[in-house]
Amino acid sequence: MSSVTERFPTTTDDEREAAVAAATTAVRRGDLIVLPTDTVYGIGADAFDPAAVAGLLAAKGRGREMPPPVLVSSATTLDALATRVPAWARALVEEFWPGPLTLVCHQQTSLQWDLGDTRGTVAVRMPDHPVALAILERTGPLAVSSANTTGLPAATDADAAEEMLGTSVAVVVDAGSSPGTEASTIIDATGERGRVLRRGALALSDLNAVLEPLGATLVDEG
Repeated sequence: MSSVTERFPTTTDDEREAAVAAATTAVRRGDLIVLPTDTVYGIGADAFDPAAVAGLLAAKGRGREMPPPVLVSSATTLDALATRVPAWARALVEEFWPGPLTLVCHQQTSLQWDLGDTRGTVAVRMPDHPVALAILERTGPLAVSSANTTGLPAATDADAAEEMLGTSVAVVVDAGSSPGTEASTIIDATGERGRVLRRGALALSDLNAVLEPLGATLVDEG
């Protein structure tokens, strides 16, 4: 992995293109990046590169028991990564993607990756941030966790992310302050009824407003 961190602004179209290109190159060579999202800044790695994912967990000070979610650029990618997605979960995707909704689903058994001790599941989200989506469109799915070391608040700007993770990442993409400050809401979609695993930017009432016409509601364990 690279020991040199480069920082890229995204104020102009040319700067944004340079930032996206640099982040894409770093991911493809197995390095870690910091990228903006619609919630908080994230630290990202190629989801299909086990060494890069292990490096991400190490940078955060986490073990394999806390596997990172996967960010995607399109809702259609969900079916490439997950299986047995219930109809109520698809209704939430239709309403809240792109956005701060993470779905924990059964993963496709054919996937050749190692995100950690996932127990056959994968947490998937499509962020609502143009720079993040531009990067994801080029890299494909990224393993992404909040840009912070474990125990410290998640970074909401590039300065905080670089201060905590700068020695571990090759590229920091700076898109200013995060539009949101709360992490995504995490829903377990592996059972017949959805469970809130983590409360976040989406309110339970907003989620249930989509589900109730379908005869479904969420169990709040967040």
